[in-house]
Amino acid sequence: MEYIYAALILHNAGKEITEEAVTGILGAAGIEVNDNRVKALIAALDGVDIAEAIEKSAVAAVAAAPAAAAEAAPAEEAAEEEEEADEEGGMAGLGALFG
Repeated sequence: MEYIYAALILHNAGKEITEEAVTGILGAAGIEVNDNRVKALIAALDGVDIAEAIEKSAVAAVAAAPAAAAEAAPAEEAAEEEEEADEEGGMAGLGALFG
């Protein structure tokens, strides 16, 4: 992941994404650089419009968020109901102490 992050940092800074630049960022972060991975990253990014790729992934994330929220809602409601039931059961037990 750190190789991709280095490329994103360069992109965000408006710098050219080169083997030397990626190696420099990783080295500055104290990461042992694997030259083969750097070369593979540069080759994989050849011809890729990073801004467009980021935009597409952001749109996909926004589109997926409502579905994830809808799935999470029933689980949260169930947890709240269980918590309420536990509290009510605990109160009933306390009531028995004072009969």
